[in-house]
Amino acid sequence: MTPQLIRKVIVAERTAWIRQMLESIRSLPLDSYEHFREDTRNPAAAESYLRRALEALLDLGRHILAKGFAEVAAEYKEIGTKLVKVGILSREQGARLRQLAGYRNRLVHFYHGVSTRELYEICTKHIDDISALAEQLLNWLREHPDKLDSRI
Repeated sequence: MTPQLIRKVIVAERTAWIRQMLESIRSLPLDSYEHFREDTRNPAAAESYLRRALEALLDLGRHILAKGFAEVAAEYKEIGTKLVKVGILSREQGARLRQLAGYRNRLVHFYHGVSTRELYEICTKHIDDISALAEQLLNWLREHPDKLDSRI
């Protein structure tokens, strides 16, 4: 596999999805845990929005690695490590992305162990981590426009 141009349309689609999911999380009643759990639809919505935001972020990282660096990341937890290796993320950011990938895996495979309280804590204290990582990927792309394929 040889490096190719990163598809700008995929970057735009994944970024829009991340932003939409985070906006949806922020629209939930997060002012208090009691308010959040009053309606059982809130934790269900939060879980879905969070999982989809994480998957879009990880898919964006995977696309950048695959196209821009010919680096294959078979599992989500590898993406953070490989983005550090190619110089896109700092070690701290890579560790945070690995942690978020692990959380995504919990949401999908060990959903029965994710409590409403835990979802509330993630949605109120760690959503900005997703935004910050997405912004770091976008900043890197802005600094390397030669890596982007603008064709549709």
